[in-house]
Amino acid sequence: MPSQIAGLTRRSTLTAGALAAFASLLAPRLAFADEKTVMAEIKKLYGDKPMAEGKIKLDVPEIAENGLVVPVNVEVESPMTEADYVKAVHIYADGNPQPGIVSYSFTPACGKASAATRMRLAQTQNIVCVAEMSNGALHMAKANVKVTIGGCGG
Repeated sequence: MPSQIAGLTRRSTLTAGALAAFASLLAPRLAFADEKTVMAEIKKLYGDKPMAEGKIKLDVPEIAENGLVVPVNVEVESPMTEADYVKAVHIYADGNPQPGIVSYSFTPACGKASAATRMRLAQTQNIVCVAEMSNGALHMAKANVKVTIGGCGG
């Protein structure tokens, strides 16, 4: 006969413990980023450097009927010469479990600072784009995307 403590068998106690451990591993992933988290990620890269608006054309749909495949196009205005070019572009989403979506690196040889991708959005949220120029200047653009069907299981 299995040993019982307070009406629980050893097997049910071990099973419950294993499920609790598994749930504790998943719990941090279920949390969603927010605007504060996105700004903290940007601050890790650039500290308190000021960011100007402009130069970035961030093309995302206002309404995404399906959050599984949301197109994102970004283009940064730059002559892309050795003296003046876009070094990097970072895209963030403030309502996904992980705020960083994608980062691109550019050189003058690229000729144009533009990129396109598709991302999964869990819910209606802001997309934030930061462009780093070769002279150290930073530019930022934001756009809100309303998601009608969630891309992360909803």
